Amino acid sequence: MMRVIILLFTSLLAAGCTSVSEVVDTQPPEEVPYTNYPTFEANTDGSLFNSNYGMALFQDRRAFRVGDILTVVLDEQTRSSKKAGTSFGKESNTGITVPKFAGTPYPDAEFSMKGDRDFKGSSSSSQQNSLSGSITVLVSEVMPNGVLRVRGEKWLKLNQGNEYIRLSGLARVDDIDGGNRISSQRLGDARITYSGRGTLADANEAGWLSRFFNSSWFPI
Repeated sequence: MMRVIILLFTSLLAAGCTSVSEVVDTQPPEEVPYTNYPTFEANTDGSLFNSNYGMALFQDRRAFRVGDILTVVLDEQTRSSKKAGTSFGKESNTGITVPKFAGTPYPDAEFSMKGDRDFKGSSSSSQQNSLSGSITVLVSEVMPNGVLRVRGEKWLKLNQGNEYIRLSGLARVDDIDGGNRISSQRLGDARITYSGRGTLADANEAGWLSRFFNSSWFPI
């Protein structure tokens, strides 16, 4: 009977190492709400031309006002590395020579103690990320200095789940090229999120037992 219990317990532990737990998304992807942008009133002077919608003769089609769309070319590459090492040691010696009482030595009362401790530790980590592609965003605000606040997201529904890209940031009109595009490296206060939901995303998560052995709670 005890062998059966041990076998069942071992099977449960093995299943915990390979099972996929539900990922708690602290910021679940939601559709970006579109605000009610102000509309320009029609002219009351009888003219069909409205200066709010007009363009200069040599003006291009770059985004410059609320409600315009803009294509952001994703070109992100990051690389980081870190190394650390620690080493220290301590040695102590304590002893009592052969004591004497009334002129008579007592060698059995001799005492000595020695302690030696040594510790060495090292760690290193490196990370490299790359993201390329494009996403079309919407101008949500024009700041007093002319800087555009843009935001948007792109959803891709695949066979095994959903992939999404979310982007927000600040863009200068001068950094937008003639094709109404801007590099993500030119965005200020940029926040780019690339993640997904579904089977493929869950498969990259370790089981609860594997996370325990790799966490700081594991004593060894």
